[in-house]
Amino acid sequence: MKNTSFIISLLLSLSAYSHADQPQVVNAVSPETAANLIRINTRPEILGLWGMEIPTNKKCVEYYNFRGSNEVVVNSGKEWSIGLFDYQPSPDNTLEKPPALIMQVKYENNETDCSGRKEDQTNEVSQYFVKWANKNTIDFCTTEKADQCFAKLRRVLP
Repeated sequence: MKNTSFIISLLLSLSAYSHADQPQVVNAVSPETAANLIRINTRPEILGLWGMEIPTNKKCVEYYNFRGSNEVVVNSGKEWSIGLFDYQPSPDNTLEKPPALIMQVKYENNETDCSGRKEDQTNEVSQYFVKWANKNTIDFCTTEKADQCFAKLRRVLP
């Protein structure tokens, strides 16, 4: 009797698994609808972490971290700065008009940077022209002709 009740309870408990699930209807997506579901997000090519060696202090690297939402973080020695940037790519992808970069420092800790200077740059706005040597090396230049460049940055992280 005990074996019979055990077998019946076992069969009842397993009976829930023996029923087939109801077939599910999968809605087909038309090519027009599928095209609306695909989203392509482009990002400025300058995004990522870049490092610049200081010629007068080979032991110190100044880092520029261009992040999403147009935020930039700069670390130079003990100095940390946070700000905003606007990267404007070349309108016609030629070398005649290089990309422009505008940065504004919103906060800085006013500590000594790699070059040994200690100056508050809060609210300072800088404009540079970016000369791409290759996808991992850029120069910051002061003129639109990109002939007077003063800083060479190398990509550290994408």
